Amino acid sequence: MAGRAGEEWSHPVADRPGLGHTYGFGSYARDGLAGNREDRHMQRRTEMEDSLTTAEMLLSTGDVEPAVELLERLAADAEEYVSRNCPTTDEVQWFSFPTIFERLAYRRVEKDPRELRDVGEPLDRLYVDLAQALVHEGDYAAATEALKQAVRWDPMDCGARLDLAELFRTNGDLNEYLALSYSVFERASDARHLVRAFCNFARHYLDTGRDTLAAAALRCARRLDMPDSVLSDLLARTKGTPADPDSLSDDRAQELLGEEGIPDGANAEIALTLLMCATDAASSGDRNLATTLTVRARDLVGAPAVKALLELIRDADRDVASGAGEGEPDADA
Repeated sequence: MAGRAGEEWSHPVADRPGLGHTYGFGSYARDGLAGNREDRHMQRRTEMEDSLTTAEMLLSTGDVEPAVELLERLAADAEEYVSRNCPTTDEVQWFSFPTIFERLAYRRVEKDPRELRDVGEPLDRLYVDLAQALVHEGDYAAATEALKQAVRWDPMDCGARLDLAELFRTNGDLNEYLALSYSVFERASDARHLVRAFCNFARHYLDTGRDTLAAAALRCARRLDMPDSVLSDLLARTKGTPADPDSLSDDRAQELLGEEGIPDGANAEIALTLLMCATDAASSGDRNLATTLTVRARDLVGAPAVKALLELIRDADRDVASGAGEGEPDADA
């Protein structure tokens, strides 16, 4: 997949409890590619990853204090290492993307011209774990700072963006809450994150008396057909009211949200990147990964759009190697 991106992935030389009646912190597991680092460091497992697994086990059993101590120590060590070895310049930026997908998606969405280098450790996961532990302790201010670091190291982590948005909402900062929620529309590679973003805006519109806009946001969220407890609650709350998503059509919902600068669905560039990675995975014989990525793309934009995008990829690859379409995942998987 490095060839498709046009450059190699650079390595360093050295070796949630609920926040009110909203989404719980860390509501969704970071699954699929987002939890799989097998394409980094020749499939080696780092000492930090072992320590993070230990911390996560402590959190799962309610041993919060030792988990926080371990994670804070890891964060201090990581910050010292980054300060000494990973300087950001106008030409180079360091990240901790879990897989090649996030890196490719970042390049397509952000169009960052700098050389992207891998810091060599899962700093994104470290700061997400630290934030979750700090929320358990009730230290929302420190958790907010930890999640800012998680987003810095993996800007494509929409789960971290949405969790950070919830903390800003809890702290009364609605501007940051809405800005982070809005940023998900361009970056989401998981339809569940899109549902959360639409629900965030629906709640805001309800709170500010703009029922028709709330109905439009809820209609778009429901159309993604993803199970979500907050969406279910909002649909029950608005049934038979001016904010009922059944009170308007898809076209009207799109028109209303468009006037607010809000898209009515996923970013096609993200779906395309998922499918590029899926076809590469299929070509290398990893059918399970190929299917997972294709299903994620389908959930974002629908099967017809996936078929059209796969045809675009086939057309682009046709002059690179004959038979590139063999083994491609089924868009209706």
